[in-house]
Amino acid sequence: MTASPRPGCRPLRLAPRATALAAACLLPLSGACGQSSDAEAAAKRMAVDRAAQAVHEEYPSVPVLSPQQVMAAMKTDDVVLVDVRSPEERGVSMLPGAVSRAEFEAALADPDADMAKGRTVVAYCTIGFRSSAWAEQMAERGVPVFNMEGSILAWTHAAGPLVANGAPTRRLHVYGRRWNLAAPGYEAVWRPPAG
Repeated sequence: MTASPRPGCRPLRLAPRATALAAACLLPLSGACGQSSDAEAAAKRMAVDRAAQAVHEEYPSVPVLSPQQVMAAMKTDDVVLVDVRSPEERGVSMLPGAVSRAEFEAALADPDADMAKGRTVVAYCTIGFRSSAWAEQMAERGVPVFNMEGSILAWTHAAGPLVANGAPTRRLHVYGRRWNLAAPGYEAVWRPPAG
């Protein structure tokens, strides 16, 4: 016998990308409890990789660069990093030299600004969904933007540096306890730090 929903109620249906992301990220961690720190780190890395793959499947037209490729590009002045996360998330940490989405878009509107001219633009967020969506929007405006594969979580697994107010930090903002997929040595927070 099948239960029918109450009149006026529809069954809950998760968006395909939310379902895929939950399966990709959270299920592999269910067995990681009680494992060694190496095994837990490997499980987190695998979850980040699977989530990045889910992002790429959702946004196949968005070009990607790995965190290692972004690090190599940062050694030159040929890259613009755009953090599309919220101000609260950026307040915890950002990649060195990154600008906010608003700053980048304001520079695009200024004919005298040459922020993107001749440079590779790379967007990132927490795992890549928001930055891929933004990269897609920018492409529609004629601005080519790469998504950093796995975004800031993958960045931590590549031992990438983070800054807060110009100073080095090992903290990063994630969505919640279940999203604590940062590499060992980094501290995931899901609320902005108090004062």
